[in-house]
Amino acid sequence: MTTARIPISILALSVCLLFAGVWATAAVAQRDDVAIVVSEEPAISQWLLPRPVSDEDYYDEGQPDPLKVELGELLFYDKLLSGNKNISCATCHHALTDTGDGLSLPVGEGGRGLGVTRAPGTVETGGIHGRVPRNAPPVFNLGAKEFERMFHDGRAEVDPTQPSGFRSPAGDLLPTDPDLDNILAVQAMFPVTSPDEMAGQSSESDIGQAATAGNLVEVWRLLAERLRDGENNYVDLFVAAFDDIYTAADIEFVHAGNAIAAFEAFAWRADNSPFDRFLRGDKTALSLRAQRGMRLFYGAAGCAECHAGPFQTDQDFHCMAMPQIGPGKGDGASGHEDFGRERVTGEEADRFCFRTLTLRNVALTGPWGHTGAYNTLRAIVEHMLDPVESLVTYDQSQAVLPSREDLDAVDFMVQDDPDLVADIAVSCEGETVSLRPRQVDNLMEFIQALTDPWSLDLRDDVPESVPSGLVIAD
Repeated sequence: MTTARIPISILALSVCLLFAGVWATAAVAQRDDVAIVVSEEPAISQWLLPRPVSDEDYYDEGQPDPLKVELGELLFYDKLLSGNKNISCATCHHALTDTGDGLSLPVGEGGRGLGVTRAPGTVETGGIHGRVPRNAPPVFNLGAKEFERMFHDGRAEVDPTQPSGFRSPAGDLLPTDPDLDNILAVQAMFPVTSPDEMAGQSSESDIGQAATAGNLVEVWRLLAERLRDGENNYVDLFVAAFDDIYTAADIEFVHAGNAIAAFEAFAWRADNSPFDRFLRGDKTALSLRAQRGMRLFYGAAGCAECHAGPFQTDQDFHCMAMPQIGPGKGDGASGHEDFGRERVTGEEADRFCFRTLTLRNVALTGPWGHTGAYNTLRAIVEHMLDPVESLVTYDQSQAVLPSREDLDAVDFMVQDDPDLVADIAVSCEGETVSLRPRQVDNLMEFIQALTDPWSLDLRDDVPESVPSGLVIAD
């Protein structure tokens, strides 16, 4: 694990508590942003716990406009937003698959089915042209204001110096009239512009043609035209949800992005886990094993050096020697590598670094890793405890990748090349942490306690139908 950078004021307080000795029972000293906890266990005398999450952590105090939320839900599940009207946002982030898709790498535009049953089809019959190169990240808690960067490489992020207030692949072309509500709305603008995700290929539709040419503004304009079309039955919903929309002509795709973000933020807030209840004062909410795992998480195991804060993420980027599977992003001599954060910053030091994802509901969101390389939660935890060894001994059977001969041929090109694997290993900033099997069991018990029981049944987050009349089922 990486070395923690602790603010001087917190460090000084920790030292004072250390000299005070080990308390007979756990005690909490509250501060504005953290609580210092001193354990009765002799092996660990203190560790840092985050403050409890509250409504103030979320946009709109956790209560966005219900009309905007309702509209966003319909848009999220409507295939009208794809070039060929055959895939929706929900296909890769479905409520029935825990806001992901259950696959290592998504089967995007042209695929058939939902979740692990989704098939790539063939190119000749309109199937996918390639796997989406990164795992579909879960959407839980992304309505929290501290999430200022989106995507595995953080290519969309809050930046007050930009005209729109955000930095993104669109640069200065990101719309500013109307304004995007937040970075989650910015994120919603981009899957529709990707040929492999939602837009389709250049020969298939005008949207696919614009996306293939990299003309993002044209993609957004064409989608807005669809939403303005009365036959798709969205105009009245937009007028009701937005104060600046009076007629169909006022609808822009930015409005759709804002509505989708409102839905995601409201529907998939998850802050009622046993750990949340523990932080709010219910000391019986965690089992004894989970409490032992918590001490490891915030102590000797070093997990909190990256998975810190209220949502168990430092919102930063780290190089943790994650296996590279799938087609990659076109980087390196092989053309099948993914340089991660370096693609955004241009800094070689950021090569193979990826964003620290939140651990809230992490037990629900497999496969894990930026390429979904690990199919069990324990496997990804054990990787983090010994990343380089896990990389070089990676078991390729863990990948959940619907088979097709041409796709299979490139899935493990990087992992099968010792030199490329060595490049990833050299970049690793994580150190080996030795835990006994029982300690790993306790750590897993705590990580399971980060699951909000309200998130275990999300069937109500799926509409019965969508205004366009397109079939919801995949």
